[in-house]
Amino acid sequence: MLNGFKDFILRGNVISMAIGLAVGSAFTAVVTGFSTAFITPLIGLATGSVGDFSSAEFSVEGAIFPYGKFLAAAIAFLITAAVLYFLVVVPMNKVQNRFTAKEKEKVDIKAALRDCPHCYTEIPAVASRCAHCTSQVEPDPEARALANLPAQPVKS
Repeated sequence: MLNGFKDFILRGNVISMAIGLAVGSAFTAVVTGFSTAFITPLIGLATGSVGDFSSAEFSVEGAIFPYGKFLAAAIAFLITAAVLYFLVVVPMNKVQNRFTAKEKEKVDIKAALRDCPHCYTEIPAVASRCAHCTSQVEPDPEARALANLPAQPVKS
């Protein structure tokens, strides 16, 4: 029972997740601090209330609604989301697109099939000879181009 727990904890993805959570919470603290120190006072100045508006509140029949705290949290969330999107998601998508583009370039030359004009059995589109009847056939130029093979004339 303890060995299974130890294996679970020492698995790479659990440790990576724990590190990601620690870095994420530290990043959230930095963004919240930036929002509280710079963005919130700027918005407070722009709206006419001097300084920090996070203490702004209103009351209705004795119930206090601290809407400034909500606005400060919403601003911190928007800044965090924007920074994560532009500094993490967009670069990672570009890296993934580079790798998937290279994988798409690899073409299985045997995947494209056609019929032999002599015996009507299926042969690879890039084949220059039928494996069944041994007739020489003209390779499909589109398949050769997809497979990045040079064009070869058929010898009679």
